[in-house]
Amino acid sequence: MHATSTVQAANSPVATSAPPASDSKTFARAFADIKAGFNARELWGHLGWQDIKQRYRRSVIGPFWITISQAVLALGLGLLYSQLFKLPVEVFLPYISTGFIIWGFISGCLSEGMETFIANEGLIKQLPAPLSVYMLRTVWRQTLMLAHNMIVYVAVLAIFFGALSKQYSLLGNGTCLPDHICHPGLSWNILLAIPGFLLLAVNAAWVTLLFGIISTRFRDIPQVVNSLIQLLFYGTPIVWPVDQLMSGGAREGVSWILPIVKANPLYHFIQVVRAPLLGQEFSVGNWIVVGSITVVGWALALVAMRNYRARVSYWV
Repeated sequence: MHATSTVQAANSPVATSAPPASDSKTFARAFADIKAGFNARELWGHLGWQDIKQRYRRSVIGPFWITISQAVLALGLGLLYSQLFKLPVEVFLPYISTGFIIWGFISGCLSEGMETFIANEGLIKQLPAPLSVYMLRTVWRQTLMLAHNMIVYVAVLAIFFGALSKQYSLLGNGTCLPDHICHPGLSWNILLAIPGFLLLAVNAAWVTLLFGIISTRFRDIPQVVNSLIQLLFYGTPIVWPVDQLMSGGAREGVSWILPIVKANPLYHFIQVVRAPLLGQEFSVGNWIVVGSITVVGWALALVAMRNYRARVSYWV
């Protein structure tokens, strides 16, 4: 990271507008910190870009290694699982590709968000910046990585546009089978992926704030959550379609798993972005679940900011 440019950005009037740590514990102070953090766009924007550059320093193609690794992973597993599950490649490969892209953003915000304040220990102790700047730095960095990975989606969409633009079923031959999820095909609903991602980013922000504060105080939390992320990956329909749990989609006697999968909040977070990108049928339930979690999550994050914002600099 370029120390000179970082210090100059941190010394800007916006970056120094955070309330002092000695202020009383009020929601007004918590809101002021978040507002000041958003106003410090030059600071967290610069830090996020520098994180990407630093990771791929002296590399010939730089951040596009993100795209290449994502494409290789999606292609390999897409071809493998399509044969194992006996699914049509032309609709399953886009399904698994978009699932990996969105999951990469979610898991990145979870794993790196918990350590966002720990990783920024030096800046927190030296620079008078709002605490929310480091949250925004993490979410912005993951957004940049998602943008690179979306190149894979564009390529897959160009190749399989014909199959995705008409009615299809992941378990059928282009027709909707009884008791299965039907996908009407790509339409203008693809634009719903934009508000879907915005909701995803808003939730990533409160997750980073809340778990970042908790993990700064209790250093065992990141280890526990990181060990669960792999389990969450396999328990979320990313490399396997939820259609297989519908009647007739899998071996008899596993239909009881479907309610458990739909109770998984990560399934709904992925669907609000993946469904419109693939032309899947619109589900109001996904948006209701995500919206409810957004409200509850931000309420908890604001409580944590009000009570422990001033202590983070001492905990790190």
